[in-house]
Amino acid sequence: MEKTVQVVEDVTVRFAGDSGDGMQLTGSQFTDTAAILGNDIGTLPDFPAEIRAPAGSLAGVSGYQLHFSSSDIQTPGDSPDVLVAMNPAALKVNLKDLKPNATVIVNTNAFDAKNLRLANYDTNPLEDGSLSAYNVISVELTKLTMTALEGIDLSIKDKDKCKNFFALGIMYWMYNRPIDITDKWLESKFKKKPEVLAANKKALQAGYNYGETTEIFTTRYDVKPAKLPAGTYRNVSGNEAAALGFITASLKSGLPLFLGSYPITPASEILQELSKYKDYGVITFQAEDEISGICSAIGAAFTGSLAITSTSGPGLSLKMEAAGLAVMTELPLVIIDVQRGGPSTGLPTKTEQADLLQAMYGRHGEAPVVILAAQSPADCFYMSVEAARIALKYMVPVILLTDGYLAFGSEPLKIPKFEELPEIDIKFRTEKEGYYPYLRDENLVRPWAVPGTPGLEHRLGGLEKKDVYGYISYEAANHEIMIKNRKQKVDNVQKLIPDLRVDGDQQGELLVLTWGSTYGATTEAINNIRKKGFKASHAHLRYLNPFPKNLGELLGSFKKILLPELNTGQLAFLVRSTFLKDVIQLNKLQGQPFKVAEIEHKIIEVLGGSNGN
Repeated sequence: MEKTVQVVEDVTVRFAGDSGDGMQLTGSQFTDTAAILGNDIGTLPDFPAEIRAPAGSLAGVSGYQLHFSSSDIQTPGDSPDVLVAMNPAALKVNLKDLKPNATVIVNTNAFDAKNLRLANYDTNPLEDGSLSAYNVISVELTKLTMTALEGIDLSIKDKDKCKNFFALGIMYWMYNRPIDITDKWLESKFKKKPEVLAANKKALQAGYNYGETTEIFTTRYDVKPAKLPAGTYRNVSGNEAAALGFITASLKSGLPLFLGSYPITPASEILQELSKYKDYGVITFQAEDEISGICSAIGAAFTGSLAITSTSGPGLSLKMEAAGLAVMTELPLVIIDVQRGGPSTGLPTKTEQADLLQAMYGRHGEAPVVILAAQSPADCFYMSVEAARIALKYMVPVILLTDGYLAFGSEPLKIPKFEELPEIDIKFRTEKEGYYPYLRDENLVRPWAVPGTPGLEHRLGGLEKKDVYGYISYEAANHEIMIKNRKQKVDNVQKLIPDLRVDGDQQGELLVLTWGSTYGATTEAINNIRKKGFKASHAHLRYLNPFPKNLGELLGSFKKILLPELNTGQLAFLVRSTFLKDVIQLNKLQGQPFKVAEIEHKIIEVLGGSNGN
């Protein structure tokens, strides 16, 4: 049967199944292929918080969403065009998110009585007409995989694990993707396991051939390469980008990079990624707990290293006393906090923006730090470099906020030329004449003297120090001087911060103000409402303490300020208290990022329009 080829601009695909079905691997392989073919991409991996949720249960569903396009995109897509559901639970959890008339590819072999019961289905949805609004394609994935792998010396259990590659083969055929990129990955991954390699390659090819030969599929689709600025691109997750950014900052500064960290979801990949770069002088220390992680980093900073520690919300809480020590000793330190749903253990694998006030005020005493936030997975690279630059220039702790959505999501990073990145000049104090530990320059930055430098012996610690001279002091007036010095030093960082730019009119009815990962959905929402004839401007904050110096002026130039946040209104609180400017809040706390439509509808509502336009 002849198949037609339809060119489409963009597609959103979601793979969903049990945690053991390899959905993250399947999605990442499709993503890598799309990236190599030149599509712009956005991804949203989504997996259960339970380490071993019961197989077939709703709680155990793991998903991976990919948005790939021939044009510039900013998000992983609101609603999938295609859902690949490996079992009834995957279908039930994800069905509500699909577009009308979406294609649903289901593994019919998994729709037995047991799995239907686990997914709380009273009847089989493939037979009761409840899926009539979708284009359902039933495929015996398990049976077809087993048939394709006959003659390969693997157990039935191991063969069953290959059905995700059969499904991937179908999707490669459906979207006119080559399989050779994944073939090469398999050869690298399983070169020491020839039977596993042969099975996965054969399942992948069988799935591709099934799409070609079966009469179930009548159309395949083609998404052309995106017209992105010329350059060399690499597909990166936010955690990978952050690790690469810290390595780049190490090379720009000439300092060895030290990471002291305790593994915690969703930040662990930063530790894992940096551990691969020993050849670049990177030292990674997996500590026994969060406190040890940050304290080891403070020690590394004392001895002249670019020192960082990585964590997520609960770990940030544990690190806060030591963060105060870094403030007191005025050592350069970067704390990267990959935010997740809270409080307490909360939602370990889900995203949230709820650590901003903890970053701002979470330490006891007056202990200000610089706070930055990345806006996209690729931007995690640039903000890691920036966090290191500020920490080293001002001898101050910097908290860099990302979140689970950015950490696990991915997009193309245009690799910059090394010389295009900002310089990071390091000046260790070597002159012993006139040296004191808290002698300050015009920005109130104290000298950085590496222990062991002759004539520059000094002690640092958590007790208050005498201004300039550095010995322990309990003088009331001195304590106030030191507190004000440390605060002013953080305020002086504002000199480095570029003015906040506004996309759209510089004054008017509505400014949408965002920070962190809300950037992408808001950018697309603004573009959509402008096509409908509405006018709104957009400004995005990457510097949260101190704020850009022109923020107050910009806020005063608009009648209304809309502030979307994945929390109950933390930046809204800071804006109100700092600038006495009221804001309209749009808040979401569901462990998921904003959809473009959610922000778009709110903007139109605020402007007094109709969402039916």
